Amino acid sequence: MNKLQQTISNIVHLPASAAERAQARLDSLTKPPGSLGRLEEIARQLVAITGAERPSVRRKSVIVMAGDHGVTAEGVSAYPQAVTAQMVLNFLHGGAAINVLARHAGARLVVVDIGVNAEFPPATKPADTSGNVEFLRRKVAPGTRNFAREAAMTHDEAVAALTTGIEVVEAEIARGAELIATGDMGIGNTAASSAIVAAMTGQPVAKITGRGTGINDAGLAKKIEVIGSALALHGLTKPGSAGILPAMPALDLLAKVGGLEIAGLGGVILGAAAARRPVVLDGFISGAAALVAAGLAPNVAQFCFAAHRSVEAGHRVMLETLGLKPIVDLDLRLGEGTGAALAMHLIEAAAKIYNEMATFAEAGVAEKH
Repeated sequence: MNKLQQTISNIVHLPASAAERAQARLDSLTKPPGSLGRLEEIARQLVAITGAERPSVRRKSVIVMAGDHGVTAEGVSAYPQAVTAQMVLNFLHGGAAINVLARHAGARLVVVDIGVNAEFPPATKPADTSGNVEFLRRKVAPGTRNFAREAAMTHDEAVAALTTGIEVVEAEIARGAELIATGDMGIGNTAASSAIVAAMTGQPVAKITGRGTGINDAGLAKKIEVIGSALALHGLTKPGSAGILPAMPALDLLAKVGGLEIAGLGGVILGAAAARRPVVLDGFISGAAALVAAGLAPNVAQFCFAAHRSVEAGHRVMLETLGLKPIVDLDLRLGEGTGAALAMHLIEAAAKIYNEMATFAEAGVAEKH
């Protein structure tokens, strides 16, 4: 059994007993039952995921996977492909939004070159000497092929990228990570994510495709046309209609229209779930990775928190398909893991409420009759 198969086999269905135990403690705390709303839901889920009597999420890691997409040749992005490598360097120099928000959350930032179409010099390393940022060279290929013309990846490349994500998150967990967040960097990756969500949900391409990096109306129309034609090329549309066929197996779909960073994030999600660590999903790209992971391991969504609802058109569909509710809704659409880093604060707050509040008995407060 290879590493991917072994990881999938280790993802369990969470028993109801842990959540019931958590609810009993929540109801014993000095507050009216349910009065802390979503924080109580989050606390219950943390107990169920970890199996711990007092779950801790103090040690946090944000894993940002970076990769390029051949489909950018079709004009689906407002930015050139070279921006992917430039932004990786920005991450390493501490200048991006995710650097600011990861520092604010007290999280390590792990930047992974899993498929950037550029070679970083051997001396390339984080300028931040605190050890809070790490750069990993795990290139599976220098970007994907143009999925509008051919399969984005081979089967072996897709498996290698998923496995790389598993290995990266396992290393973070070995360092002590208790809460994992996903982030992405890759020009063209909203087109790949839109193709994945259309294929896996059966929704019309026009309904789930957004502006990504900020393309204009003509660019959006072109993007929708490219994705629709690609789905037809790969046998994912009904002959003679605009309808989408039920998705092919998730791994095959990933190879045909996905991205290396999407696959890597899928591996991160699978690896964290197998180790019973909670995963905070960022936005649209992380949602595509989670859909693929759920296609491989149906129980995986139980281990995930949806950080926010992106303004990308298909993100709501993704979350509904996964059965996840966003923690915040701030009109975010940057990616990088920014929404996930923000949500980490609320998840940690939920854990502290659960762990540190006094019960009625401990505080000597009369309970409601």
